[in-house]
Amino acid sequence: MEENTSVRVLCPKLLLPHKNEPGFQWLIGSPFFPPLTIISTVRCIHTLSTSDAPDLLKESEDLRALLLKGFDVIGAFVIGKSDSESKVREAIDAARRLRKLLSNGGEDLENKEMIGAYVDLNSKTDIRFFVSKSASSTSIEPVNSVVHEEKPEKFVWETGCLLRCEVPIRFPVYFPVNSPIDAEKIYWRATEAVAAKLKDPQVVYMVETIRKTSAEGPKPLILRGAELDFQTDVSNIKLLDKDAQGSDPKCIPCAHFCLKSKPDSQKFSAENADTIQVSVLLNNSEKSLKSIAPVAEYVPALEEARLLVVSFKLEVLCYAAKDIPVMYAVSKLIIPGLVDQLNSMKNLILPNLLTEHPQLRPYHFNPPGVLHPITVIYELNYGETEMKQVEIRKSLHLRLGLPFDRPLLRIANVLDLSTTNVGGRSDSIRKGSTFLKDVHIEIPSSGVSGGSMSLVQGSYEYYHYLQDGFNDSGWGCAYRSLQTIISWFRLQHYTSIDVPSHREIQQSLVEIDDKDPSFIGSREWIGAIELSFVLDKLLGVSCKVMNLRSGAEVPEKCRELALHFENQGTPIMIGGGVLAYTLLGVDYNEASGDCAFLILDPHYTGNDDLKKIVNGGWCGWKKAVDSKGKSFFLHDKFYNLLLPQRPNMV
Repeated sequence: MEENTSVRVLCPKLLLPHKNEPGFQWLIGSPFFPPLTIISTVRCIHTLSTSDAPDLLKESEDLRALLLKGFDVIGAFVIGKSDSESKVREAIDAARRLRKLLSNGGEDLENKEMIGAYVDLNSKTDIRFFVSKSASSTSIEPVNSVVHEEKPEKFVWETGCLLRCEVPIRFPVYFPVNSPIDAEKIYWRATEAVAAKLKDPQVVYMVETIRKTSAEGPKPLILRGAELDFQTDVSNIKLLDKDAQGSDPKCIPCAHFCLKSKPDSQKFSAENADTIQVSVLLNNSEKSLKSIAPVAEYVPALEEARLLVVSFKLEVLCYAAKDIPVMYAVSKLIIPGLVDQLNSMKNLILPNLLTEHPQLRPYHFNPPGVLHPITVIYELNYGETEMKQVEIRKSLHLRLGLPFDRPLLRIANVLDLSTTNVGGRSDSIRKGSTFLKDVHIEIPSSGVSGGSMSLVQGSYEYYHYLQDGFNDSGWGCAYRSLQTIISWFRLQHYTSIDVPSHREIQQSLVEIDDKDPSFIGSREWIGAIELSFVLDKLLGVSCKVMNLRSGAEVPEKCRELALHFENQGTPIMIGGGVLAYTLLGVDYNEASGDCAFLILDPHYTGNDDLKKIVNGGWCGWKKAVDSKGKSFFLHDKFYNLLLPQRPNMV
């Protein structure tokens, strides 16, 4: 093996199983990355009934719908209990055959390098990587150099972009009443005709940018089917300078439709990625050299026939390097993506062709821990809580290594690519809401030397005194903390209920007979116990409560609080005396015992000015005892800490 051969790993960690059991995963890369670059792994969840070998046909059907065009299977990862290079060779061979299936046999993989990885659960050694140089070679070479990218999001999105294309399709299927079996054949031919139409010389693809910094963005580009190249392999496409210009479609890169500059504060992510819109137009009225009258042909049915109308709503998302010519992005990514999605939907509808058709709709997600978007086709005939849909999501969580106690692939989690504001702090305010979101992101460090931070997972809204023109100063801090907690459950899509008002919170406590009717409309305080009752009633959320005899005991619970943020990730309400706060995280040095608490203070009475809130310490790190010897948690007061638990759902 050449000395400079190395494997680059972008994903934070390869998906090791939670239990000490063998497993098999596919390694995902991209033709737009340097060779042997791993962006993610996905579990193999289909095996043959006669052995533990992967069922490549079922795996290809799943991955064809799941993976965006622009990402490929580049190898396999074996998790075993005995060190065996033969297992790695078998895995690499399976990965090659899977990739062949995914390309419908159209990709020459003879000289494609493929990665094999192996970890021995018994010895608990590091993952070992191997490379196979070609399909004909039976030998694999160990890799000694493994590079873990420090800023993988920047690696993926600084030089890459997304292309999106939506195509609604509706076509008739006529079949003889006396021969319903013919309906399947006619339906099959009709979908093949639609797929062929996408490559028709007369079809037109209009390419334009989605995100604009001003009204003067790049003009749309028109590509005709006759101009497209469907033969050249992606790996052989000549990349262009990002500033290349010209009228020839072959000389216009995707970068032409991407933003030239972005705010330094903007994070690299799929949601903030440059996105190019591709629209499909059919030209059915060609110019003729001579004037002719329109002709309609009548073909009578030879026997009684029935009409079926089949509808598809295709929506594909693709990943491309910004310096690839737009023409090839359409011919090698968008069109194959549309054809694959059409075929996936065709196969899902076929079993119910003559009955009620499933309402199929593709959705794009970018779950946490996965560096690239994925596509999932959901059936909308039934609700998301229907058991079949729950099982589909569970299998996706298993494949992607996602936790099973939080909804990450529901429709509410869909990747939002509609943003047009690319400046400022648009990410700090939830769409449709006037409340600040995730205000702790801007705060300075805690000052704990050598500490380990454990923070709230996900987003929340900041609720505090006097919001919405409601004067609750002096008594409503626990209500505001509860509103912040409920906003967290909303934004993580555990619930769709609105954040309740003070009166609605009081009404809930009356309805469960915890309070008398006179409590509604009063200015009475509530504490951690009342908050737990409301969360249970409105959301079905259970809570743990820590009872402390003194504020001096709070630092002693720092390790337990850190575990809460790591495992549950929900905001915590702290109540002591007549004051309530929201805890968003802890910074804890286990060796020295030094710790700090990330406090969101609901007692703030000003306007929602992020700078004012952060500079004023209304959201910030607090030491149990500050540099002046003042205790944040009062030693002569009892404290109750409310730790909401995540519902166990997907």
